[in-house]
Amino acid sequence: MDSFIKIRRDLHLIPELGFQEFKTQAYLLDYLSSLDQERMVIDTWRTGIFVRVKGLNSTRTIGYRTDIDGLPMKENTGLEFSSIHEGNMHACGHDVHMSIALGVLTNLVNEPINDDVVFIFQPAEEGPGGAEPLLKSEEFKPFKPDVIYGLHIAPEYPVGTIATKPGMLFAHTSELFIDFHGLSGHAAFPHLTNDMIVASSHFITQVQSVVSRNVNPLDSAVITIGKITGGTVQNVIADHVRIEGTMRALSEEAMLKLKNRIESLVNGFKESFQCKIEVDFGSNYYGVINDESLTNEFFHFAKQYDGIEAVLCNVAMTGEDFGYMTKEIPGLMFWIGVNSDFGLHNQKLNPDENVIPLMIRFISDFMKQ
Repeated sequence: MDSFIKIRRDLHLIPELGFQEFKTQAYLLDYLSSLDQERMVIDTWRTGIFVRVKGLNSTRTIGYRTDIDGLPMKENTGLEFSSIHEGNMHACGHDVHMSIALGVLTNLVNEPINDDVVFIFQPAEEGPGGAEPLLKSEEFKPFKPDVIYGLHIAPEYPVGTIATKPGMLFAHTSELFIDFHGLSGHAAFPHLTNDMIVASSHFITQVQSVVSRNVNPLDSAVITIGKITGGTVQNVIADHVRIEGTMRALSEEAMLKLKNRIESLVNGFKESFQCKIEVDFGSNYYGVINDESLTNEFFHFAKQYDGIEAVLCNVAMTGEDFGYMTKEIPGLMFWIGVNSDFGLHNQKLNPDENVIPLMIRFISDFMKQ
């Protein structure tokens, strides 16, 4: 078995949530300790890791970022190396991402290029968001690269396909949490209560008009309410309901419009239903915007590379906090095909591991050009 496929399986066993990646960090540091230390500078930030691989005659620093956290999901793949952390799973491919990063790093330690390469093992991509505080940290300053690259698995593409585009690749995103507080009581005496199931139901219906009637039709946005929690029993009127959702937009202006409109609706509903309502926009991710020059250079290399098919893709409403990095540093993110019948964040996701040695070779060669 390829050694980095073995690493991927080891990491798949121990998925951990954002800023709780203690075993993952320890595993990565243990592996790094096996490499030539003279070629590396290593530091940590919370549960993340920075590694500078020193070049032979560096004139710039190339950055490469990988995310390291898992998701709060029960795995249902039936794999021999399924998660041993009950209720957590690497359902977004971060185990694959890490193994590829370690493979490229190893190649560059053993066969250094002229430029320095900084590898960023970033925690908390899935939430609450690790990229933004990482960029602001003191530990990051000596490692800040001049350009930065990152990848993400794409279950719908076959192994060997790489997909990206210049400009916006992933949307601006925001979480949405709204708590409705009213007055509980017996179902037979609704006039003595303030029913938050009724209030929240009206709100959920009303919020469906925000995108269709407040966002420019030539722009694009979406609001999804994915979870409702409220009530205790069928004959008691609920005094508390919590709704949870997500918002996506292709422009900062559209995202601001969504938030402003949500807050306006909330203020109106407070008066209409005589209740208390709290809004929390949770984690917010800036859109991933690929640098045009870097993307063109990348495509030129990929299209001539044996075993790789490079394709232009459409912008996705996917959220990725790599966007904070491309906001500060010229950068590029690209999809890599993993040929899975099940999509991202699915409890049965099982990427084709043949992508690992292929991407290690491809990215290493790209760095060396």
